[in-house]
Amino acid sequence: MSSKELPELSGKVALVTGASRGIGYGVAEALVARGDRVCITGRGEEALKEAVERLGADRVIAVPGKAHDEAHQAAAVEATMEAFGRVDFLINNAGTNPVFGAIADLDLNVARKVFETNVVSALGFAQQTYRAWQKEHGGAIVNIASIAGVSASPFIGAYGISKAAMINLTLQLAHEFAPLVRVNAIAPAVVKTKFAAALYEGREAEAASRYALGRLGQPEDIGGAAAFLTSSQSDWITGQTLVVDGGLFLNAGVE
Repeated sequence: MSSKELPELSGKVALVTGASRGIGYGVAEALVARGDRVCITGRGEEALKEAVERLGADRVIAVPGKAHDEAHQAAAVEATMEAFGRVDFLINNAGTNPVFGAIADLDLNVARKVFETNVVSALGFAQQTYRAWQKEHGGAIVNIASIAGVSASPFIGAYGISKAAMINLTLQLAHEFAPLVRVNAIAPAVVKTKFAAALYEGREAEAASRYALGRLGQPEDIGGAAAFLTSSQSDWITGQTLVVDGGLFLNAGVE
């Protein structure tokens, strides 16, 4: 997006975790497109630099680090406040799924890593943004969960359990942070990203055939949902999980 294409500033600021590519980048792109300023995080410093260049360095900053690192969480919020003076929105997108297989054989150390990155880090970022700005000024939090968190998910059980926990975390935060801060979650089905490539690569047509809308998701599909849940149009929505699945669950019944 060139500087000539950028809209007028909205006055709002967002922090998007895990946003150098994929869903996180799609969310950041949607927020920049409506005029927000954004801080993006991720582990790869070079990938973050490239993302900032594409999104617009006059609107976007990046803070590299590991999502589960409390020092990184604090540094990202602090950098956002220093650069933009506020942090209205938090989109918790950073996540991991390092294992594929039966849950009966799951290494418990891997399970701990999944929960640390997918759940505990989301709580940590929520605490940081709440203390830094939202407690006094309000805002919104969007947790990127998964349909794996609302149904059985063979072979990605640890990931699914962590996303179910993230959905419940959404409820707890929504209750505790009300009335000034709204907290919702998005539960996507398979979105075409490097992260999810193992679920469709080499068999995309077959995978897409299970979806009522006939295709897999794109990062911009989730970006649009996140933009809605952080807009004034959703001012009376909190504690909800928005399933964005291309109609996948429509095909789960008896035929």
